[in-house]
Amino acid sequence: MASLKVSSVKLGSCGDEITMPVIGMGTSSHPPVDRQTAKAAILEAIKVGYRHFDTAFAYGNSEQHLGEAIADALRLGLIESRDELFITTKLWASFAERDLVLPAINTSLRNLQMEYVDMYIIHWPFKLGREMTGMPLDEDQVQPLDIKSVWEGMEECKKLGLARGIGVSNFTSKMLEELLSIAKIPPAVNHVEMSPAWQVKKLREFCKAKGIHVTAYSPLGASGTSWGDDRVLGSQVLQQIAKAKGKTTAQISLRWVYEQGVSMVAKSYNKERMRQNLDIFDWSLTEEELQKMSRLPQIKGFVFASLLGQHDLLLQIDTGL
Repeated sequence: MASLKVSSVKLGSCGDEITMPVIGMGTSSHPPVDRQTAKAAILEAIKVGYRHFDTAFAYGNSEQHLGEAIADALRLGLIESRDELFITTKLWASFAERDLVLPAINTSLRNLQMEYVDMYIIHWPFKLGREMTGMPLDEDQVQPLDIKSVWEGMEECKKLGLARGIGVSNFTSKMLEELLSIAKIPPAVNHVEMSPAWQVKKLREFCKAKGIHVTAYSPLGASGTSWGDDRVLGSQVLQQIAKAKGKTTAQISLRWVYEQGVSMVAKSYNKERMRQNLDIFDWSLTEEELQKMSRLPQIKGFVFASLLGQHDLLLQIDTGL
């Protein structure tokens, strides 16, 4: 079966233009999967047509599994060059200090068996202590991010060719304003939770006005995780639209995200669903369907304060996301 063609978006805010496939395969698993399961899923994704893979130092052994799978894909001839892929990884919050950024990206590159990543982003918009003993965290383990100094480290990663582009994740409009005021290289992307059930219109409008591309994580509601639920896949409105169009509910959600001018990271280890999740580009939603989706109840899934503790800094960030 032929691989599917995925649309791309041009990221022009990196100083040079980077093209990114608008659907990435997520590699974060809850609970974690074993090496062989992860590698088999990544190889299957490459066969289906995925060329964008999203990982992070914080996702257990995800970077290692992705690196090994890509090495296998090259040996098997599924791809001719690593350059055919777009790889995103992330600076973990415990390393969010100026002098730790370069060592952190070099660790990720060793894990991935790569000389560069296509996108390196600040994973969480605050700094965590080096040693976390359990959840919720003590308040002194959650500290404000020194945006200026950490971003200098991120810019150095790009200048050294270790990352083709740099960006952020879970940044509020206020944090982005601060970052843009000091950045020599502006962030190319802001990864945020987004789905028909959490549409983040104001933040998206702000990012668009500032030339920052938005990438959606949990576009299907993160069902199966500790913070997710079936508010997307179980939505009767989305199910009815899907039935009328002969599509899956997941396809309706992903197409909606795409029609907002937003890219996305979706995860499935099921071969058929992997393929379905890419098959969203040769059809569209009607104005009536979009109107119905705009009226869906809005419920945020990932809440920092719920996960890490009811600390003022986290409550403030959650309010802005």
